[in-house]
Amino acid sequence: MPFLILFFLLSFIEVYLFAVFGAKIGVLNTLVLCFVTAILGGFLVRLQGLATLMKAQTNLRHGKMPINELFDGFCIIIAGFTLITPGFMTDIVGFLLLVPPFRLVLKSFLLKKTKFKEFSTQNAPSNENNSVEGVIEGEYENVSNPKPPLNKD
Repeated sequence: MPFLILFFLLSFIEVYLFAVFGAKIGVLNTLVLCFVTAILGGFLVRLQGLATLMKAQTNLRHGKMPINELFDGFCIIIAGFTLITPGFMTDIVGFLLLVPPFRLVLKSFLLKKTKFKEFSTQNAPSNENNSVEGVIEGEYENVSNPKPPLNKD
């Protein structure tokens, strides 16, 4: 239900801003401005998305988890959606999400507001056999080149 209220509130704000901008700069200029922000936003989303993807691939090649790049990629995707949505409020949100210092502030805010649990097998409790709980030990056999069955003839 709060999402529905937020949707209607955002729609009313967008219509109000269209009316204000239309009265100040004209209807045609308002429409052109919306179109230009969508084109410019799409271009910036593409550039930053490709750069973030390259950084993530570099981190993966070096054996590092691309946590920051995943967050940046998520923000860039949301920015893309908001920038193609007609409206000035959504454009402001979209362009803010494309600014790396803003994403850094947003990430630190979200990290303070949420709690994450980290699990590592090094810190896991052990049982009497000195093995990690929840880990099943076993043996395996490589069957990528299985032997043909023996004929019983």
